[in-house]
Amino acid sequence: MSKLFESIQLGSLTLANRIVIAPMCQYSADEGKATSWHHAHLGQLSFSGAGLLILEATAVEKVGRISPQDLGLWNDETQSALAGLMTSLRANSEMPIGIQLGHAGRKASCYAPWQGGTHISSQQGGWQTIAPSALAFADGDQAPEAMDLEKIAQLKQAFVDSAKRADQLGFDLIELHGAHGYLLHQFLSPLANQRDDQYGGSLENRMRLLLEIFQEVRQVFAHHKPVGVRISASDWVAGGWDLEQSIVLAKALEKLGCSFIHVSSGGLSPQQKIAVGPNYQVPFAQGIKQAVAMPVIAVGLITEAEQAEAIIGTGQADMVALARGILYDPRWPWHAAAKLGAKVAAPKQYWRSEPHNVKGLFNVK
Repeated sequence: MSKLFESIQLGSLTLANRIVIAPMCQYSADEGKATSWHHAHLGQLSFSGAGLLILEATAVEKVGRISPQDLGLWNDETQSALAGLMTSLRANSEMPIGIQLGHAGRKASCYAPWQGGTHISSQQGGWQTIAPSALAFADGDQAPEAMDLEKIAQLKQAFVDSAKRADQLGFDLIELHGAHGYLLHQFLSPLANQRDDQYGGSLENRMRLLLEIFQEVRQVFAHHKPVGVRISASDWVAGGWDLEQSIVLAKALEKLGCSFIHVSSGGLSPQQKIAVGPNYQVPFAQGIKQAVAMPVIAVGLITEAEQAEAIIGTGQADMVALARGILYDPRWPWHAAAKLGAKVAAPKQYWRSEPHNVKGLFNVK
């Protein structure tokens, strides 16, 4: 039996296998509203047979968008657009669907990647960004506004409000975005957080905001639905956030009832030095898995079925998340199941596509 295709529980949510489609920004929304692109993009991924699909980073307030084209969930209009999308996805797929709620902080107000991805200043039509401290992400960027306690309270309420909307929309799961140099990660890292109040300085203080937001979201999202967190386990910069601190955070989240932790790395500083290669982030997931009981998701150049099987089979992580790999091959779980002798879900309209040499590939109901 393939370990990759064994089911797993996230709270009371059962996933058919250990393959997660990671959140992937599409920079294709209209004032935060999902568009026809999202219907096409997520529709094809919902046919992939993965155990879980998590929507891209979705801004909890307008100034929290990475780009002007980011998806959002901060008002009735953005909620209505997502409602139409969810109706379409649910009509054609039984795959569990989650949403990643986030705020870009000082990395907001940027062009889409194919437009260069650089910061858009206020003079260029961008907006004033916010952060734990008035430290720009990169030289030449407009400095963010350091958040006062009132702004922090507003941020927490924005996460709560978006979580309530996500619940109303019928999402099965929420993932809080505490990774990749965005606002919650900025509070965690001493490189970006140089505050001298209760939200800065010590590790306990730097973790405070993420833990408070987790607790408040957990209180308003349906109790039987999972809430997890994505983190960057390392800034890849000396003196920054690292695995040791990540383990402390993971243990604190677990005590609060966190359903899973999704372990990535980097994104906080242009000074990062990352040795990229297959499985390059998996050791971070493994280190955290050894310290907590909650399910751990590993990411990072996981491209081959046998590679993913080994990660699960050797206990390095409980699940694997695919991003660019599943964009390149939207039927990756089908092909992995064929290689590993497992079964996978597929729409009945596609059952006839089963290759002759892998009879019994699809779960035919």
